[in-house]
Amino acid sequence: MKNPTSLAKIDGIDKKILRFLMEDARKPVLEIARSIGISGAAIHQRLRKLEASGLLSGSKFIVNPKSLGYTTMAYIGIYLDKAMSNPKAVKLLEKIPEVLECHYTTGNWSILIKVLCRDNEHLMQVLNKEIQAIEGVSRTETFISLAQQIDRQITI
Repeated sequence: MKNPTSLAKIDGIDKKILRFLMEDARKPVLEIARSIGISGAAIHQRLRKLEASGLLSGSKFIVNPKSLGYTTMAYIGIYLDKAMSNPKAVKLLEKIPEVLECHYTTGNWSILIKVLCRDNEHLMQVLNKEIQAIEGVSRTETFISLAQQIDRQITI
């Protein structure tokens, strides 16, 4: 993979291919090729080029967490007593399956995490027994998401 700071070079055809795949990653390559007016082999070649550039980092199926009983999404700002605690805290947060994302932030918090739990009681257990038990965590601030209004990728 190329240096992540170098920009990928894409043209209009690459953009069309990406738009099709971002809408539906399972869309057949030949269907995309017919829509764009180029060969399936050309699509495959361009996709390999886009992967090699680092622009594409794979494809995945999206699991609907509600179908598994996970209905409470929350964002938790974590205050650490020392900046040195960041790497250790992140390693321990990574072991908590309910933690979906972890970001170093500017501002008051040291870390912002996104968690997914079955319900508020489950969230309280994860907070009290796992997150707040991490050495270096001085306190947390929790925001429960009532409903997600926007879910999208960057526009190509």
